[in-house]
Amino acid sequence: MLIPERQSRLQELLSRRGMANLELLAGELNVSQSTIRRDIDAMVQRGLVTRTHGGVIWVGERITSGTRPYAFDQRMGYQLDVKRQIARAAAQLIQPGETVLIDGGTTTFYLAQELVGIPLQIVTNSLPIANLFLNDENVELVLTGGIAYPRYGVLLGPILENVLATVHVKRMFFSVAGIHEGSLYNQNMLLVQAEKTMMRQTQQAILLADSSKFGQQALARLCNLGEIHTVVSDCGLEAAHQEQTRAAGCQLILADPAASTSAAAKG
Repeated sequence: MLIPERQSRLQELLSRRGMANLELLAGELNVSQSTIRRDIDAMVQRGLVTRTHGGVIWVGERITSGTRPYAFDQRMGYQLDVKRQIARAAAQLIQPGETVLIDGGTTTFYLAQELVGIPLQIVTNSLPIANLFLNDENVELVLTGGIAYPRYGVLLGPILENVLATVHVKRMFFSVAGIHEGSLYNQNMLLVQAEKTMMRQTQQAILLADSSKFGQQALARLCNLGEIHTVVSDCGLEAAHQEQTRAAGCQLILADPAASTSAAAKG
């Protein structure tokens, strides 16, 4: 197989699957892992993929063979820079050796990327997040179980809630579809039910929400803003929303864009 043909085939595979293991890709394309790594590095430079420990995740536009893209895939590129800023700020709250619970979502996915290689216990109901840590020897991964909702990339339902009832963590990280007049909302009733269970099992519920989420509502109400310990958002958050968040008793962290730029430059 010629180099351009191999690279084109690799890009097609990743754009369809969303994520893959480097060893399996090398076998499928009948080349060495070092060759695959070089091809992947070139795709990283083009902003098409990100590397994980032993794997790769597609962040470019997905090929869906005429089917509707998953909601998770559709949101991956939306507010991308801001979500990564928030993820880096949230990662600073986590100490090595902690047990943390990470709910499904795109911003929480970017948080999980920041945690690869750090010694942690991670509990999650997110299939994409779990995949990040499958080959990470530093992380003890607990995948909750439950009914798979592929459109959102999460596990939900009674099995999930039964497992969560046995888990106790210091910090839970989650996102929502909207924050409106002091209430948090999400777009799925089962997701809201799961998040309510998660909140009962943690000391600190930490919300990752970019500024576009404020002033928005969705189908199902989750809780009052005052029930959240910390909100991590971006510097674009309007002063009125900042004031409302602090008045509710929440710690408010606004991600520093300069820190994000510096981290990207070092990478």
